[in-house]
Amino acid sequence: MKRVALIAAVTALAAALPVAATAGGVRIAGVDPSGFPRIDVTAVAPQGAPAPKLSEDGHPVAGYAAVNLAREKAIVLALDRSESMSGRPLRLAVTAAQQFIAATGPHDHVGVVAFGSDAIPLTRFSSSPSDARAALEGLSVDSHSGTALYDAIVLAAQRLVGDERPGRAIVVVTDGKDVSSSASIDAAVRAAHAAHAAVYTIGIAGPSFTATALRRLASETGGSYHEAAGARDLRRVYASLADELARTWQLSYVTSARPGMHLTLRATDRGAAVTTNVEIPGASDGVAHASGVIPSFGYSGAGTFAFGLLVGVIVLLAVCFWFAAQRGDRVRARIEPHLGTVERNPRRRHRTSSAAARAQVADVVEHAFGGLRQFQRLQVAIDRADLPLRAGELLALAAGGAVFAGLVTAVSATSALVTLIAMAGVGVAPIAWVRFRAAARIRKFDSQLPDILITIAASLKAGHSFRQGMQSVVEEGSDPAAKEFRRVITETQLGKPMDDALLGMSERIGSKDLTFVINAVTIQRQIGGSLASLFDMVADTVRQRQQFARKVRGLTAMGRMSAYVLVGLPFFVAAIVTMMNPSYMAPLYHTATGQKLVFSGLAMIAVGSVILKKIAAFRG
Repeated sequence: MKRVALIAAVTALAAALPVAATAGGVRIAGVDPSGFPRIDVTAVAPQGAPAPKLSEDGHPVAGYAAVNLAREKAIVLALDRSESMSGRPLRLAVTAAQQFIAATGPHDHVGVVAFGSDAIPLTRFSSSPSDARAALEGLSVDSHSGTALYDAIVLAAQRLVGDERPGRAIVVVTDGKDVSSSASIDAAVRAAHAAHAAVYTIGIAGPSFTATALRRLASETGGSYHEAAGARDLRRVYASLADELARTWQLSYVTSARPGMHLTLRATDRGAAVTTNVEIPGASDGVAHASGVIPSFGYSGAGTFAFGLLVGVIVLLAVCFWFAAQRGDRVRARIEPHLGTVERNPRRRHRTSSAAARAQVADVVEHAFGGLRQFQRLQVAIDRADLPLRAGELLALAAGGAVFAGLVTAVSATSALVTLIAMAGVGVAPIAWVRFRAAARIRKFDSQLPDILITIAASLKAGHSFRQGMQSVVEEGSDPAAKEFRRVITETQLGKPMDDALLGMSERIGSKDLTFVINAVTIQRQIGGSLASLFDMVADTVRQRQQFARKVRGLTAMGRMSAYVLVGLPFFVAAIVTMMNPSYMAPLYHTATGQKLVFSGLAMIAVGSVILKKIAAFRG
């Protein structure tokens, strides 16, 4: 009973829709709401015109996507090989079909299905039309009587479902009516809708030919019907069909309507507009369940009310929690004056509450990821960059930025690849900035280190203690060295041993030269000796190490620049070609194969970058 109701609903819907609506050269060939909440519209625009703009009940549509069948499409040619096509008609039909396939675009996928008493596939989908033409050369008349027209459409639709091309079409050529299919015409229409394919029918007129079924197949799927006076006339019909496909746009969007509602779709092109009325099938018809997210009950009136009530309860609870929190703050504000802990400055109080909120978020993140080695390295990088942040706060900031970038790109209806790249870029940016700042601070400290050692040595020669020498660095030096030595002095004043304080500074900064100096000073302090002469010797050694590193960096500059050029050249060329000819690069961005190639290229660039870094780097 449910299957019968589905067939009746789709049939009634198709009968209620106009076959085509035109205005100013724009024509709406068909509307398919069976994939609710996705609506598929087939529109035919003038030659060279851009994609028509769609609006629903006067409002711009969401998730709008447009595919021109001239640019790229998956097309299946279903050719009649029944007994009525024997002899010259079949040869002429094959020749015309080969010419039609040869005229397809370089990015099209072409498949061939032959049908007589049954339907059989002759080829797989191929980007080269040569395979399809070769398959047609060996086509012969079926030895058994019968015409399985509807079975051929179902078979073609099933093959189109597995193709990655967004634009899809089925071209049917026959000189008779269906007499041997196991599928019905309603099943053929449903299969075409499921594959999001338009059916273009070509009828070869004859004594017993009727075009009723072919016209219905074309009108209910967004295609068109063409009639040839005979097999000789097929070449002209194919040329007309190719011209129509070049001007056909398959449009899709996500509707905001509910099942059972009536919509007015408006297509606009160069100021001219055309409208058509559409009825969304009801939930009881079994059609409006294609989203797979909301159960069938949710599409009914009671289900909509239930979901609305649930959302309202959630919002109400959120508001109640917010008011409860505000009431708790007001109670605390009234009690604090009697406890002597009130903060009268509202800005400072706001900063305090914000800091408490950030601390709670950081505590949650650190509790979840605190045991990971990467998380601990991130905290070390923050300490080296001297930022007033915790690793949990930084991760929360990166995650929030990635989610925000994903929402912005998703709302702007960009591709999934762009959304992923935007999320990755925005999410990694804060962490990359922290690491860059930490590296810059280490380089600045290394450049100050020889002067620091000479200052301490001069202080020791003047008769001061090692602690007084570090105090002179704090008073006369600049950050980051002055700040780090001030922290060492503070730690020793609080009771921490000098050796432990110096070792903590070495680990906190992460400078190899400083680690070398701290080890030498610690050994000298333990075994005794002249610290002044040691500092002079270590200062000279550090200066020579830095000069040698600069010399090596200068000698490897050409290799590093070559690496930068090799890594950046693919991105530069891709950007320039995309700006010059977007349609040429569109298959790379908007198809599954193209996106796989992009990810493969990025992976190879990453591996090559690591190899080039190993070649140009020097570790002494």
